[in-house]
Amino acid sequence: MAEVRLEKVGKAYEGAVVLRDVNLDIKDGEFIVFVGPSGCGKSTLLRMIAGLEEISSGTLSIDGKRVNELPPAERGIAMVFQSYALYPHMNLAENMSFGLKLAGMSQLEIDNAVANAAKILHIDHLLDRKPKDLSGGQRQRVAIGRAIVRKPGVFLFDEPLSNLDAALRVRMRYEFAKLHEDLKRTMIYVTHDQVEAMTLADRIVVLSAGRVEQVGAPLELYEHPVNLFVAGFIGSPRMNFIGAEVVSATDREVRVRLATNEEVTCATASHHASAGDKVTLGVRPEHFHVGADTNALDVTVTFVESLGSSTEAYFAFPGTEAISCTLDGRTLIRQGDNVRLGVAPRDTYLFDAQGVAFPRPARAVA
Repeated sequence: MAEVRLEKVGKAYEGAVVLRDVNLDIKDGEFIVFVGPSGCGKSTLLRMIAGLEEISSGTLSIDGKRVNELPPAERGIAMVFQSYALYPHMNLAENMSFGLKLAGMSQLEIDNAVANAAKILHIDHLLDRKPKDLSGGQRQRVAIGRAIVRKPGVFLFDEPLSNLDAALRVRMRYEFAKLHEDLKRTMIYVTHDQVEAMTLADRIVVLSAGRVEQVGAPLELYEHPVNLFVAGFIGSPRMNFIGAEVVSATDREVRVRLATNEEVTCATASHHASAGDKVTLGVRPEHFHVGADTNALDVTVTFVESLGSSTEAYFAFPGTEAISCTLDGRTLIRQGDNVRLGVAPRDTYLFDAQGVAFPRPARAVA
């Protein structure tokens, strides 16, 4: 096992900066997920840790040793790519053992390593098959098994589930969590899917435009995003954002006025706000309640999605594209209905003109 430390790590291509001043301490045995939109630099950062991309600035250490100039084979890491990259003419056992043979290990050591990895991944009954005879999930397990047999200190996963269908992705998320529990190794996982990040990570690293926006446990990022970007990226469906103006502010609450002249009380600190300041009100779809009188907004339903266990309703509202609300699937609501939406002050978020979040209570209490 190993710790990974990045100090002011940066990457530039011919003067174009794609990553800047990344500082991160990854603990021994921790499951870290890099998440962010396409082009944010998350895969580039992973490839720099792997040694597949040169580090333009800063220091990368693995288990206390600077590895900036070390080739991938000497870093004690193993990487699993989005593409399975299996040899089609080899069976599973041969695919998993190929790297060990090149390393000169004895046949007995190779057989034991392959058997152990196959058992962990529940593919020990498939070792004689070739990749063409396997499902996508089974091929992904083989690619992971090829990494396991090397017994690395750090596992690197670059969007390993993106080629799978939705149902299999859910199953494989469980498999990754179980794998981490069984191996107790440091794992760094890249995805653009914030649901994968929330369900798998000990800590999430949110990146945007080459910068780390926030690092924290999934619930910490959900309840206490530091800015508008993190608030909008973490949580599904995404948070509602509504333009507003401060009416009054104290150490415990801020009252804001919306474009409809309706007022909402938010359980946040004043954040140096004054009456008249422009702010953004944030409310997660699951925190709106139909018929509630607290912080009530009168709206008209414009679209309804019935998903069985839940219903997603959308409402036109000044100051935002639309308000979305997640309701119980048995809620009877139709396009054109006039309804009243309420939200508890503790479930509101506020962001200043620069997008910085107002401080909220340490934890929402019912």
